[in-house]
Amino acid sequence: MNMQSLLQIDLFLQVSGITSGRAAALLPAAMGLISVVIGWMALARSARRVGAGRLRAIIALTLGLIGTVLSWLQLSRATGAIGTGSGRLGAIVALVLGLIGMVLGGLAIARSRQIAKGSSNVPLK
Repeated sequence: MNMQSLLQIDLFLQVSGITSGRAAALLPAAMGLISVVIGWMALARSARRVGAGRLRAIIALTLGLIGTVLSWLQLSRATGAIGTGSGRLGAIVALVLGLIGMVLGGLAIARSRQIAKGSSNVPLK
């Protein structure tokens, strides 16, 4: 085979548009992205005041966990390679975003606990 026929075969394998696999990978990716944003906000808020951002941190943890589970389900269902429209790459991106959101939420909870524990030892005037 010459190089031109190999390129033509590769062009036929590319799928364009939103396929059902890509659409199924959009939901966990959106949940992961939202968990990253909320986790970042909770981490920034927990550095400012005692007890602030704890609810946001819990929401970031929950959304990150749900996004991670959904992306694992999508990865287990995806049969094609990357670029075939099965949603494999979107599920991998969603998995990474969900894990980052969970880490940010966990850090925000740990920071709020640490600040709350340190502030309870301060005597009141």
